[in-house]
Amino acid sequence: MKNVVSIGARLSILFCGIVLVACSEHARGVPASNVVAVECHDPRPEMCTQEYRPVCATRDNGVRCVTTPCDSTENATYPNGCTACADPDVYYFRPGACARVDGAVK
Repeated sequence: MKNVVSIGARLSILFCGIVLVACSEHARGVPASNVVAVECHDPRPEMCTQEYRPVCATRDNGVRCVTTPCDSTENATYPNGCTACADPDVYYFRPGACARVDGAVK
């Protein structure tokens, strides 16, 4: 008896492979220890895998000031680079969770 895989199963495997490739991080092939920051580009990801490799992303916080100093960005921890870049307010991310200093994210 031949081992037959249905067309539906083959298409499901192909679709999962495409999704994984499409959602891979922008820094493919670069060791995480050498990555200083990964810039997010358009088009932004629409789907991401549910893996947990935390990144510290810098995003626009929506504050617009007339005087200086005025910080218009903030850091936030995201589960992975794909999820960070899916947020249109994120400019770039670095590997690892954001550090907390005196209760504030730095």
